[in-house]
Amino acid sequence: MSAVEDYVARIEETCGEEKDYVVTFKYERGNETVQKILKKAKVEKSISQIIFELTFGNVSFRLYGTGKAIFRNVKDKEELQKVLADLLL
Repeated sequence: MSAVEDYVARIEETCGEEKDYVVTFKYERGNETVQKILKKAKVEKSISQIIFELTFGNVSFRLYGTGKAIFRNVKDKEELQKVLADLLL
């Protein structure tokens, strides 16, 4: 099993002109996942340690303490999988 499969429960693509990806992390590994991501990504802004605006490479995303993330500036699902693998290793 890859690191992505260990941590990610579901990936959904949003509709619209700009396609974003909503990633839901597995509930039982939620806190661990958030901590791993916060160690590797650059925090641009944080709201009460519940919502984080982050960047990792050229990808910006919002991470929620509840175990969800919305990724922007991602070309396709393959690129998203690579970013998630880099964040969660």
